[in-house]
Amino acid sequence: MTGWHALREEMVSRVRARGISQAVADAFLAVPRHVFLPELPAQAVYQDDAIVTKRDADGLPISSSSQPAIMALMLDQLGVEPGQRVLEIGTGTGYNAALLAHLVGPEGEVVSVDIDPDLVTLAGEHLSAAGHPEVRLVCGDGSEGFAPGAPYDRVIATVGVWDLAPAWLEQLAPGGRLVVPLDLRGVQRSVAMERDNGHWTSRSVLPCGFMRMRGPFAGPETTLVLDRESDLMISLPEAGEIGDVLGALDGPVVELSTEISVSLPQLLDGLSLWLAVHEPRWCTISEARPGWLASPPLDTTGFRMAVGIVEGDNLCLLEPSPDGTLIARGHGPDRVRLAREMVAHIQAWDMADRPMTTGLHIDAYRGAPPPGVLVLRKRHTTLALSWQDS
Repeated sequence: MTGWHALREEMVSRVRARGISQAVADAFLAVPRHVFLPELPAQAVYQDDAIVTKRDADGLPISSSSQPAIMALMLDQLGVEPGQRVLEIGTGTGYNAALLAHLVGPEGEVVSVDIDPDLVTLAGEHLSAAGHPEVRLVCGDGSEGFAPGAPYDRVIATVGVWDLAPAWLEQLAPGGRLVVPLDLRGVQRSVAMERDNGHWTSRSVLPCGFMRMRGPFAGPETTLVLDRESDLMISLPEAGEIGDVLGALDGPVVELSTEISVSLPQLLDGLSLWLAVHEPRWCTISEARPGWLASPPLDTTGFRMAVGIVEGDNLCLLEPSPDGTLIARGHGPDRVRLAREMVAHIQAWDMADRPMTTGLHIDAYRGAPPPGVLVLRKRHTTLALSWQDS
């Protein structure tokens, strides 16, 4: 592979524009990404893009090399220092483990756990080729961490997690920090957490998107393929019955204006998060090839997506109108009612001063949270969400 040095510098320059630290930028300059994606050309490897590396029997992605910008921001959230011991949940290609190894230096230690033996084997080969054979790889259930290497100064998950595993919290040293892509009813936010008076509190929260954790600790999120020709898929925050969504999309439509204008970042960040934590029926629907979605807000090469509400044979999606306002586009027998309920949600978000991820604060309790907060109950913890002035 030739010419990759300049491509890597260009990629790091784009990533640095996101405001990452010099230490993290130096790690990206020191670790060659193409060694961890040997079958791809350098031009593809050194784009600031996530790259799918494995799919399941149904063709759904189950592992990837994450977007470098998101990796860099999470590493800054983690605040790794030389000489520290770090536990990584989700080895993937091994690229992030190599970045961690560079950051902790020769006096530190990195342990990386993955449930997929094939990925662990390949990651070992990649890490050796990249000059980081010292990373300790473990094939196992990441929710159990790795007790023989504890305590850890830092714990980071590079897979979407539904809850905070007790093992991670127990294996983290006093004063340590945990960074995870945490599920908030179907949307993910990268949350850096530390201990605070008997519970866990966020120090920073950023938008992100990762492959979901597999195995016994997997969450209830569900993705269903509705139409294979267009790769139309619907994602739900938890398993549940839905009706004839294709029939609804193919039938009569009602369009109600929300009278609210939003930017794409506001829709994908603030509005999606608001719907997720306030509306049990919320969903996302996407397609790889045009076929079912009229004019979705997110329409890029090879991917179209809209957010909405699904209930039985009814579906309501948010779509932009020519004048820039959002339209609630209802499908199905109860399309008018569903569209009105969607409009009410959007207007409530607007009346609440359009909260975004900026200003979001998350506390995690093993017991009961204080009263008067927005609560998401998990298996092992209860999350309390609030928005602070930013």
